[in-house]
Amino acid sequence: MQKITPNLWFNGNADEAVNFYLSIFPDGEIITTSYYPTEGLLDFQVPFAGKPLAIYFTLLGEEFVAINAGNEFKFNEAVSFNISCKDQEEIDYYWDKLTSNGGEESVCGWCKDKYGLSWQVNPENIEDIMKMPGAWEKLLQMKKIDIEALKGI
Repeated sequence: MQKITPNLWFNGNADEAVNFYLSIFPDGEIITTSYYPTEGLLDFQVPFAGKPLAIYFTLLGEEFVAINAGNEFKFNEAVSFNISCKDQEEIDYYWDKLTSNGGEESVCGWCKDKYGLSWQVNPENIEDIMKMPGAWEKLLQMKKIDIEALKGI
């Protein structure tokens, strides 16, 4: 059992976000969903009556919780999820999927998806690659990581 589970706060669209992530990551699944009650809610909760409150799901074997709430909190780059990719094809796949439909490219292998969640899409051997002469300078010029360019091939 996973001891620490990231809880992700979404602005009323947690179910949409979970389905987006499940469409990208292989073997992902919804574990369980809890729902807001239909009565006895606080004023700010009334629009959520009967809708999903928390969706427990997995991506690549890691458990997450998507919380369906309001716009009080936003994602920022202080927290990101790293995807260790086996090759350039896998980097391209995740990068393209996560930046599609309103996602944003950043620098050095970082991007945001359309919900504002930050991701790092890196080769699984990034530490070894970064020991190569000139790799750091090349990385600083990249958005999506190009393994061959980093290695100077």
